[in-house]
Amino acid sequence: MRMASVQFRARRAVEPAKPEHEHEKVPEQAEEPATHVPPAHHPGHHNYDHMKNKFMNEIGHLPLPMWAVGAIVVVVLVLVGCCTFCLFKKCFGKKKKTKKVRERKAGRRRKADNEGGGEGGDKEEGDKKEGEGEEKEQEKLGKLEFSLDYNFTDAQLIVGILQAQDLAAMDMGGTSDPYVKVYLLPDKKKKHETKVQRKNLCPVFNETFIFKIPYTELGGKILVLQVFDFDRFSKHDVIGEIKIPMNSVDLGQPMQCWRDLENSEKEEAEKLGDVCISLRYVPTAGKLTINIMEAKNLKKMDVGGLSDPFVKIVLQHNGKRIKKKKTTVKKNTLNPYFNESFSFEIPFEQIQKVQVVITVYDYDKLGSNDAIGKTFMGYGATGVGLKHWSEMLANPRRPVAQWHVLCPEEEVDAALKVPPR
Repeated sequence: MRMASVQFRARRAVEPAKPEHEHEKVPEQAEEPATHVPPAHHPGHHNYDHMKNKFMNEIGHLPLPMWAVGAIVVVVLVLVGCCTFCLFKKCFGKKKKTKKVRERKAGRRRKADNEGGGEGGDKEEGDKKEGEGEEKEQEKLGKLEFSLDYNFTDAQLIVGILQAQDLAAMDMGGTSDPYVKVYLLPDKKKKHETKVQRKNLCPVFNETFIFKIPYTELGGKILVLQVFDFDRFSKHDVIGEIKIPMNSVDLGQPMQCWRDLENSEKEEAEKLGDVCISLRYVPTAGKLTINIMEAKNLKKMDVGGLSDPFVKIVLQHNGKRIKKKKTTVKKNTLNPYFNESFSFEIPFEQIQKVQVVITVYDYDKLGSNDAIGKTFMGYGATGVGLKHWSEMLANPRRPVAQWHVLCPEEEVDAALKVPPR
């Protein structure tokens, strides 16, 4: 009996424990779904990894290396960035520009309104006039003393170029190399020049020039006195000029006066044409051969719009003429073909001091022949003239041909008078 009670108690003690054990297990079973929530999303993660691996495999199968693919990506990004920047600038830049334009227009309108009336506009105009007056006073070019006289018995106009003072400095060293050119408008046929005065802003010339012209024709002429700065390596610069209408001058008695130089109107250089010359020198024989080959684009000298050109060759030594020769005349042409050779005997010791002066003339039966243009080579020459002469000496016994641009006769004569530096 006692054993049965003990067993019963033991069961009673064991039976309540079972539900507690099972009750404890229930939360574990309820919590299992919570612990398996991430695996519920695991298929999506698996798909991402699968797509990534597939993309990398596809890239790996491409024929391009990885660095090339990276470069393509970078280029695409740069292009996209540039397009974005351009669109941004186009959209927002116009607005800023229109604002500036509007402000400028408004400012111009205000200025126009201020200048239109009122004391403010008058003051601004007065200031401008004063400024222009100061600029004119600062542009002093110097003054020139000259004399005029007319010889009625010989029908000659006598022009004396005496001296100049306070000329404008045209060179880098603060000086000028002045000379004066004298001619009559409108024909410009005969031009005279003084000697070049080196590095002198107050030169003394004391030179006289004569124009043979009837007194009845003199009233329609304008006497021009132009002061130039001589430049050996480029075009001569005009310092200033004086224009004297001859109908305003009383030539009954000689006159002498000073006048201020005025700004000269810049005229485009007149094209006179080109001449092709061949030079050949044989040192052992001391023989210089000059071949006048042809000329082109010569200036029209006749009424019909053509010319009758011929070429004159002058050989000079120490400024003195040694020999002169000329070609035949080619009628009614501006592009003559000569192909005529002339020989001169010049010892090798003198070849460095020789000058060859080439002048193209227009032949005239009734009057004097008019010079179309001029050039020279040899001692004291510059540019193409010096280059041609040097090539001839560097290639003895071989003819060397060269085209030369014709220059005005007075410019070449002035260059021949100046001793080389």
